[in-house]
Formats: sequence, structure tokens, C-alpha cells
Amino acid sequence: MFTPGGGQQPPRQPEFDLEQLLGRVRGMFGGSGGRLGGGNLSILILAVVALLIIIWAATGVYTVSPGENAALRLFGAVQGAPVSEEGLHWWWPSPVGNKDVVLVTETRRMELGFRSNDAAVNTPFLDEALMISGDLNIVDVQMVVQYRISNLNNFLFKVDDPGEPVRGIPEGRPDGRTLKDGAEAALRLVVGQRSIDDVLVRGRELVETDTRARLQAILDEYEAGVEVISVQLQDVKAPEEVRDAFDDVLRGRQERETRINQARAYAEDIIPRANGDAQRIIEAAEAFKRARIETANGESARFVSVLNEYQSSPEVTRQRLYLEALENVFPGVTKIIVDPDTEPVLILGQDGNVIPAPIGPNP
Repeated sequence: MFTPGGGQQPPRQPEFDLEQLLGRVRGMFGGSGGRLGGGNLSILILAVVALLIIIWAATGVYTVSPGENAALRLFGAVQGAPVSEEGLHWWWPSPVGNKDVVLVTETRRMELGFRSNDAAVNTPFLDEALMISGDLNIVDVQMVVQYRISNLNNFLFKVDDPGEPVRGIPEGRPDGRTLKDGAEAALRLVVGQRSIDDVLVRGRELVETDTRARLQAILDEYEAGVEVISVQLQDVKAPEEVRDAFDDVLRGRQERETRINQARAYAEDIIPRANGDAQRIIEAAEAFKRARIETANGESARFVSVLNEYQSSPEVTRQRLYLEALENVFPGVTKIIVDPDTEPVLILGQDGNVIPAPIGPNP
């Protein structure tokens, strides 16, 4: 058999040779073969072989703990869906079969644009972080991707990934270079469709949502068996050369938002009080209107009653109105009223009552 480079490769030896094992056992017991006899020796060899087979089969017992799945292979080929049932299980031991028990519910983390250590110190990776926005500005974006395994068989056997030793990802795992390159491509595409203001301030949540959706689409196309839980932008800033100018703009926007919030708070305080004052004024006006209407109705009723009395006996009414008007003009004074048409004289006392005058000629 020839390798891709052109060299000849020696034939592979089987990992388990039963004839060779039996030969070694016969060699060990060769000195005592005469004493035991041929039949007894064969029985002893078979017993040893059976014991070895039992021990070999016992190594196929494995445990699936909560949150774990087991991917099974037989002669290198994947066998069915991963085992998710918790407890003890058995599968063919090596070299016939293989099993990979992996914790699939664990939330894993990948950093893009920076790397952190145990001391919470971040080291920037500008090759990953610097990208061009839609308005042709350069922006420094650092991002964290949280993910977990959604399909263990696809995660282990679908993608031939070179791995990423810096993050401790071995070869063959799609969360190595595949996940990092996919996240970087998705983020650059989303940032390239937006202005730098959207990335820095206004549209951060939308950038995270769109990046997560595009990254998930890339991983699904590769059948990587990875589910993206969240994409979180960390430190998003302008390049060092223009950072002061952008910081001034951000401070101005923050001050504007503060003033807007203060104005809204003032409006929420003053408007209810103004509404209360307006309602109180309206109620007072309604009460004043009702009082004036009632007064006008009373005056009208009184005038109508006087009019009716006047129409029934105009002379008496005329005299009474005349006396009331005279009393209003000269209150508290005794007044003598001479009627030129009649001989009697009327005397209006201090209390306003009419006193008949003595009968006689007018003075």
C-alpha cells in the first residue's frame, strides 16, 4: 500500500492475534505438559483464554452520568444515535468497538479578539478584533461566544478540524478553528453592513442577534453539532488614533439622553398636577354655573310671580312697589305720602309698614 507521498507503507498487523496468544500460553506451560497430559493442557489453555475474554469483555462496561452522551463505534463506524440514558451500559471493547462519553450540557466559551487568563487580564488579538464598518471606519470589536454540543455524533465525526492548541481544543473538534473562523466571518459580515455608531452605541443588541443567527447557519451547514447559545459583544471601541473624538461624541450622547430622561421625569411630575388643577377649575366653574342658573331661575320665577300679581290687581301692586322703592331710598324714616286723587293720607312708619292716616281734608 502506498501513502499519498509516494512511499510504501508496511502492512498493518492485527492488534489482537489469537494464535500468537495461544502459542505463548503453550510455551509457558511446555515444561509441565508431560505431567499434565495433552488433554489437561488444552483444558487449561482454554480456561485461561476464556478468563482473558471475560476480562476483555468486562472492560466494555461504561457509565453515562447526568448530562452526558456516549457515541458508539464498531470497527470505526458510528453506530446509531448517541446513548443518552443514564446508568451502566456495555459496548464492545477496543479494538472491536470504541465509545466516547462526553458532557453535552456544559456551556462552553470562545473568545474572539482577545484572550483572558485566570487573573482576569485580557490580552487583545488585533488580527481578530479590527474590522471595517459599513461607513468605512475601523472598529475594534471583542466578542464572546457561548455554545454547547447539540449532536455528539456530528460534533465528533463530521468535521475534520485542525484544532486550536491555544484554547486547548484537540484535533477533530469543530469548536476549534471552525468555530473561531465562522464567528469571525459572521461578525465581520454583520459589522460591515452597519455604521460605526450602530456598532458602538445604538445597535449593539441587533449586532449580537444577527451575528448569532449567521454563525448558527454556518455551523448547521457544516453539520458541526454545535448550538450557539449567545453572542456577547465585550469591549467595542474606535481605533486608538480617533478614540478621543469618539469618546467626546459618546459623552455628548449620554448627556443628551440624561437631559431627555430628566425632561421626561419633569413632564411625568407636572402633567398630573396640571391635570388635577384643570379638573378642580372645571368643577368650580361647573358649580358656579349651576349656582348662577339656579339664581337666575329664582329671579325669573319671582319676576313672573310679581308680574302675575300685577296683572291681577295693578293698582295694589303699583302702590306696593312704590312703597318698597320709597323704603329702599329712605330707610328707617317716617314718611307721609299724600295721594292727590284721594283725601286720605298714607303714613309710612319707620319699620316700613303703612299706617292709615286720619280721615280729613288734605293739608
